Amino acid sequence: MERLLKSIVKHFAVKGTVTSVKPLGNGLINDTYIVRTEEADAPDYVLQRINHHIFTDVDVLMDNIAAVTGHIRSKLEKAGENDIDRKVLTFVPNTADGKLYFFDGESYWRMMVFIPDAETFEAVNPESSRNAGKAFGHFQAMLVDIDKELKESIPDFHNMEFRLKQLHDAVEADPEGRVAEVKPLLDELEKRADTMCRAEQLHREGKLPKRICHCDTKVNNMMFDHQGNILCVIDLDTVMPSYIFSDYGDFLRTAANTLAEDDPDIDHVEFNMDIFRAFTEGYLSSARGFLTPAEIENLPYAAALFPYMQAVRFLTDYINGDTYYKIKYPDHNLVRTRNQFKLLQSVEAHTPEMHRFIAEQLD
Repeated sequence: MERLLKSIVKHFAVKGTVTSVKPLGNGLINDTYIVRTEEADAPDYVLQRINHHIFTDVDVLMDNIAAVTGHIRSKLEKAGENDIDRKVLTFVPNTADGKLYFFDGESYWRMMVFIPDAETFEAVNPESSRNAGKAFGHFQAMLVDIDKELKESIPDFHNMEFRLKQLHDAVEADPEGRVAEVKPLLDELEKRADTMCRAEQLHREGKLPKRICHCDTKVNNMMFDHQGNILCVIDLDTVMPSYIFSDYGDFLRTAANTLAEDDPDIDHVEFNMDIFRAFTEGYLSSARGFLTPAEIENLPYAAALFPYMQAVRFLTDYINGDTYYKIKYPDHNLVRTRNQFKLLQSVEAHTPEMHRFIAEQLD
């Protein structure tokens, strides 16, 4: 396997002599490897096999990433920042046509320069959540004035109207005969449908802009130096035009749930307000300068939108016969749905408190 990987590396414009290519991390989407070089003045690299079953248009994917990293690099240079190569990802072109990926006939590969003396963290706590809010808000702020038009690397990824249409189609088809047993859940989701499509409605009315967002805001998608300073945001595959709610709400959906999203003990599912306060404080500290009143006013809506959207997606898959999400037992997707719906109910109960906290941050 290593011989094959080294042959892939040869297609990229790397510096130095490659000594080894070994697996790196445990990513769920892409296969990732660390490429070590021999010379002291040559960087190490990260090699990835892109999952083109998820990211079906690799040109769009890599064009988005190139536009974003190029724009951030330019801003850092103009600001006179030091150590820029550690504050933005650097992708390596292939030697044949200069593209930022190589296709071997079956798989798509890309390489980036490895950032040394850096680390990521998995723990979700108020401190890491505050850092995440600050980092992702800053990331959005850096891209507010990008002059290149990006495309959706996963079309309709966070489009609530599209996700509801998928649910309605599944209900109409009812391929496994499961609709009757989940009708109470369907009724609850349908009662909220118009409210939860607010983002699309506001956008059509010209009241809500689309911005360049990360769309996968997890604690471990930030990189730190050993002194605890944020270096850069990583894992840019889902960078695309979206509403800022994508970065704000999606983080809180996972980080502020007191239990894992598939924990069946839904009586103990709660929306953790300590995580909400920390993330919101960090986010507004770096993003409030560009946010519109409509975006700020609807941050609590974003916190509700993403458990709602995920409940819709899990229930859709359950009705369809569990064809999308991997399951460990027959009712796994139904358990996930109930978990996310309980989280939604907790968010709804805390909504007035969230509005008060956000107003206090703006005083």
